[in-house]
Amino acid sequence: ILVMRTEVADAEGPLWTNDAQIFVRGEGGWGGDRGPSTRLEAPSGEPDRTVERPVREDQALLYRLSGDWNPLHADPEFAKLAGFDRPILHGLCTYGMTLKAVVDTLLGGDVTRVRSYTTRFAGVVFPGETLRIRMWRHDGAVRVAVSAAERDDAPVLADTTVDHT
Repeated sequence: ILVMRTEVADAEGPLWTNDAQIFVRGEGGWGGDRGPSTRLEAPSGEPDRTVERPVREDQALLYRLSGDWNPLHADPEFAKLAGFDRPILHGLCTYGMTLKAVVDTLLGGDVTRVRSYTTRFAGVVFPGETLRIRMWRHDGAVRVAVSAAERDDAPVLADTTVDHT
């Protein structure tokens, strides 16, 4: 796990902090305590809302324009070396599509209502698939589960919470 913290401030003081943990598949063994493994209890009952968002076939190629040139998202041979049948969508693209769906569906399209957003990447998305995004309202937050509809709802994002005003 690579842990990165970014603290952003201007002349008036702190604006926000972003913490990211990146799991490097197949790596590790550096010793030390593995650390805690925390998982949220899955939401119970039927979701308050379920939406589906198609992922364009060329979505990973378009998302590369954000500056992430990792060949895992564009080169079929490189993707095979990493253990995938074909290139996968950027996790941060899935992350962004999910937050947009929550904001548009339950927060009246007002992104300024978002106070925090956390998730655990639980699987991959292939360009051309459909994200099934289930949302449960819960005490000033929205709990979310995201799956790949075409792969029998294979989990994509889990332990996802959007805190809001």
